[in-house]
Amino acid sequence: MFSRTEINQLSDQYNITIKWYPWNKSTMKVSPFYSSTTAPAATVTLQTKLTIVGTIVIVIAICAAVVIPVVIIVVKNSGEVTTGTTTTTTATTATTTTTTTTTATTTTTTTTTITTTTTTTATTTTTTATTTTTTTTATTATCNSTFLTQITYATGSAPRSIAVVDVNNDNKSDIIVGNDVSNSVSVLLNNGNGTFLTQTTYAAGTYPYSVAVVDVNSDNKPDIIVANDGSHTVSVLLNSGSGTFLTQTTYATGNNPISVAVVDVNSDNKPDIIVANYVSNTVGILLNSGSGTFLTQTAYPVGSYPRSVAVVDVNSDSKPDIIVANYGSNTVCVLLNNGNGTFLTQTTYATGSGPNSVAVIDVNNDNNPDIIVVNEGPNNVGVLLNSGSGTFLTQTTYATGTYPYSVAVVDVNNDNKLDIIVANVNSNTVSVLLKC
Repeated sequence: MFSRTEINQLSDQYNITIKWYPWNKSTMKVSPFYSSTTAPAATVTLQTKLTIVGTIVIVIAICAAVVIPVVIIVVKNSGEVTTGTTTTTTATTATTTTTTTTTATTTTTTTTTITTTTTTTATTTTTTATTTTTTTTATTATCNSTFLTQITYATGSAPRSIAVVDVNNDNKSDIIVGNDVSNSVSVLLNNGNGTFLTQTTYAAGTYPYSVAVVDVNSDNKPDIIVANDGSHTVSVLLNSGSGTFLTQTTYATGNNPISVAVVDVNSDNKPDIIVANYVSNTVGILLNSGSGTFLTQTAYPVGSYPRSVAVVDVNSDSKPDIIVANYGSNTVCVLLNNGNGTFLTQTTYATGSGPNSVAVIDVNNDNNPDIIVVNEGPNNVGVLLNSGSGTFLTQTTYATGTYPYSVAVVDVNNDNKLDIIVANVNSNTVSVLLKC
């Protein structure tokens, strides 16, 4: 039981305004309110107190002096509230979040209802509080995920390998292509607007199968290195500085070099040449002498028909290691670097049949590079996770198209997770495997 004086004390204590609404049974309406000073002096019996939203509290009371229900609305003094004119008093708060959209809009509405019923003498008052939240979700289509119709540029016959590097120091990426049948490399300089000049061709060895573009003589000008399958050599074409190249210098390799990488493997800040010799079943290392010339290769045995080579530090010792996909033995092998440009005997790991191409990159964000290999026979891609010490777990495979031949690993959907892209020769498709 609270007297009027006690209720007024609550008003002063909590900085609130109390409004009294006597119920008129004959008109079935709430009468104009009393102020807290003109309300009935008799004591009241509190029957219900319900917090609705924000700062509003509704109290249903019985005034003993006049034996009628009285609706008391308590409002924090920062705001003002008016009542309805029926026996149901409803307070509703709606919150709307809107995002600008350029294509399609999806609206989701969630409604929560709380109902409290209070019964007094011969009178029932129902108070319902409803809060509705409307969320607008925008779906925006952008042209970033689409491409214009292709523009084609002539090359030599049977372009087999491509690199895209700025070779004339104009901050525009140029195209370099190895032409397998023409026995040449093509250089297409960038105009600067996404178009390219007509190719300039340079002689290479027989069947130039794989191309890399790296500055090998420390003049800050990218040079061209080509693995020549038919002539069992690598060619080095030094950059003259204007995007033109000198006549090739060739170096002997094993039989049928079909994959080349150019990486400093002996920590002298001079990029060295690493080739996979397909028929010799070896990987060859040609150390850089320091002026863009190279020493005689040192060969290391690998599996049969090594088809693809990558050079990455897989055991966190800051020394690049060699990883090879062996097409004939259905394995990948890892040759750990001793630190002086020599390598340990290979360690092999099973793959599917016919591994064609290998990439080495950390796909599970543990800072340990993993092996990704495409397997021609079972039409899948295998992922061999790095255990953390330069050894690898058994592969996990994922289906691709038929005759998967080449693999790249790049984040294609901007979620900071590396995805796998595979070129499938026989199904004429590209497979994209998004990292979940």
